[in-house]
Amino acid sequence: MSTFAQLPEHTYSNCAMLYPNKPISIKMTIPRNQQICLESTRTYHCTTRCVRRGFLCGFDEHTQTDYEHRRQWIENRLWQVASAYCIKICSYAIMHNHYHVVIYVDKEQALQLSDIQVIEQWGKIHCISPLMKKAHRQGLLNKAEEIQVQATIKEWRERLYAIDSFMKDINWYIAKRSNKEDGCTGHFWDGRYKSQALLDDKGLLSAMTYVDLNPIRAGIADTPENSQHTSIKERLRSRLKASLLRPCFHPFLNEIKAKQSPYIPLSFEDYLELVDWTGRQIRSGKPGYISSNTLPILERLNLTSSDWLNVTSNLERPRAIMVGSTEKVKALNTKVGRKQISGFRLPD
Repeated sequence: MSTFAQLPEHTYSNCAMLYPNKPISIKMTIPRNQQICLESTRTYHCTTRCVRRGFLCGFDEHTQTDYEHRRQWIENRLWQVASAYCIKICSYAIMHNHYHVVIYVDKEQALQLSDIQVIEQWGKIHCISPLMKKAHRQGLLNKAEEIQVQATIKEWRERLYAIDSFMKDINWYIAKRSNKEDGCTGHFWDGRYKSQALLDDKGLLSAMTYVDLNPIRAGIADTPENSQHTSIKERLRSRLKASLLRPCFHPFLNEIKAKQSPYIPLSFEDYLELVDWTGRQIRSGKPGYISSNTLPILERLNLTSSDWLNVTSNLERPRAIMVGSTEKVKALNTKVGRKQISGFRLPD
C-alpha cells in the first residue's frame, strides 16, 4: 500500500504548484521481505513489464518494427533458468509488453542438494571460477580454498531458491540481448518485478487461471489451446504428443510421481475445465453461461461464481501483494508486521 513520506514543507508547496487539483502523496516501495515470506507460502505470482509499457516484445505500430521473436527469447530463457533453480513453473504467459509467471519455490530440494550438485546447478547458467571447477572435480584443496569454496556453495544454494535471483537471471539476459539487437543501452524492463504471495490453493488456482487467460483477455487468442507462449499450450502440447512433461513444470495432482511430492491440488483435466469455464464468463461477446453448481471444482474450493470471476478478472488491479483466504491474508500481514490488510481476499 502507498505510504506518506515526511518531506520538508517547501516540497509540498512545490508539488501543489505543479498539481493544484491533485492530493499530494509520495508512494514508497513495499520492502521485498514483506512481499516474499517462504515460511508462509511457497507459491508466488510475478510480473515484469517493458519500460514505458512499450511493445518491445511484439509488433510496434508506431515504428512499424516487429519484436515478436523476443517473446520466444523470454520463454526459452524462463525454461533455461528454471532448469538450474529449485523453482517450479505453475503457469506463465509471455505477452507483447510484459510477462507473468506463477512459481513454486522448492526450498527443500535446494537444501537436499549435495555440494557437487549445487555447483552443477549453478553452472548451468553461470560462469564457474577455476577454484569452483577444481572443487567440482573433487581436487585437493588447502584450508583457505576449502573455506572459500564452502562460503560460495552456501551462497549459491540460497540463491537457487531465491525469487529475486531467479527473476534477475531471466530479466538481465533479455535486457542485454535486446539492447544489443537495438544497438542501444539503458533500461529494457520498467523497474523491478512485481510479486504477489499466493497463500493457499484458492490463491494459487486463481492466479494460474488469470495468467493462462491473459492472451484471451488481450484479444490475441480465441482459446487457451491457441494462446502462444503460455504454459497451458505447452502442457497441452506434451499431452497431445504423448511426450514427457518438462521437469521444470510444477505437477498437477494426477502427474505426481511420489506421494510426498508437492503438487497443484487438482487434476490437469479439472484445471482445463476451470480455465475454459472462466474464459467463457469474462470474455465479452460470448453469452454462454454455466451454473457454478455444475462445476465440481468450484464446489470443492467453496467458491461462488461471482467470487471466482472477481479475482480472476481483477487480480492485478488492486495493489495487492498477496492472494488467499481472509484468514491467510491476515496471518501473513501479522507475521511481516503490516497493520493494514494489503491482499486480495477470498472467502474462507
